[in-house]
Amino acid sequence: MKVAVVCPYDLGALGGVQDQAFSLVRWLREAGHDAWLVGPGIVGPEEAKLVGRTSVFSANDSATPITLSPSAWRKTVMSVRDADVVHIHEPFMPVVSQAATSVPNVAKVGTFHAAPTRLMRGLYRLGRPAFRRIAKRLTISTAVSPVAAAPLREIVHTRLVPNGIDVAAFSVGPKRARRVAFLGRDDPRKGLDVLLDAWPDVMARVSGVNLVVAGPVRPSQEGVEFLGPVSEEKKLDVLAGAAVYCAPNTRGESFGIVLLEAMASGCALVASSIPAFVSVAGSAARLVDAGDSRGLADALVSVLSESEYRLTLAEAGLERVKRFDKKMVLDAYVSAYKDAISKEMG
Repeated sequence: MKVAVVCPYDLGALGGVQDQAFSLVRWLREAGHDAWLVGPGIVGPEEAKLVGRTSVFSANDSATPITLSPSAWRKTVMSVRDADVVHIHEPFMPVVSQAATSVPNVAKVGTFHAAPTRLMRGLYRLGRPAFRRIAKRLTISTAVSPVAAAPLREIVHTRLVPNGIDVAAFSVGPKRARRVAFLGRDDPRKGLDVLLDAWPDVMARVSGVNLVVAGPVRPSQEGVEFLGPVSEEKKLDVLAGAAVYCAPNTRGESFGIVLLEAMASGCALVASSIPAFVSVAGSAARLVDAGDSRGLADALVSVLSESEYRLTLAEAGLERVKRFDKKMVLDAYVSAYKDAISKEMG
């Protein structure tokens, strides 16, 4: 099967959608399919077809690197036209994803990732006819979570296919019992400020604790090690050694791939109780009200201080993450591709 996987975001930038698109192409190739990646940017994986430079726009409390170049539309169409199926991530996003939806006579599977802000929900309502027109070009639509699917109910029917990881790529331990890890971009909604506000209280109540922050670079703070951007190898090392992973995100998440990575690494999870995280982690996490630094400190102290409780959370995470393994996700998408091809031919 020839599969063009389309991502609207800069393929040279960090991001959850890009990561899933990269992974899916790799998994498809490992399974014997002819798969390639299409998206904007000036650098990308070897198998990627790049369609133009990007500009950064502010959306969903995050920096969103997309292209609005008219030439990118034509390049995208040329890059996907030989595929048996085109898998389009974020089909409503201009211009790359929208261009891919316009290609005639080819099966198209769309995947919706985002948890829309209040503004986007309003746009969905006001622009429902336009969004429906785009959605009708898709043969089959999927969403990565109930959070991502909910605002689309009046526009398009979606199958739920979660994000996934290669569970076997992650290792467990040896753990440092007093180490907490945080990974992510330094966007306000990732909640790092909440965690740093809580940390002095944690240090005052638990001896020997340290916090490792991968991604952001901040002024030095006692008991906190800022690593800055890290390689994939270093990320795996950080997660393998941390006893606890903290996800203090405040809003705007539709999934939470880093929760899967932390669970696969045997970390006990402490996470904010936003809907997406509840859906992903379930009872395998100690949940805290989003934005509550005092509650976050109490939760971290409890998990760090009680070794049996910490082990229970870690074991629950190792069991739960199995449902998000790459085989489960790949099988679901290949099934969607086959259904889309059959529907398009029929």
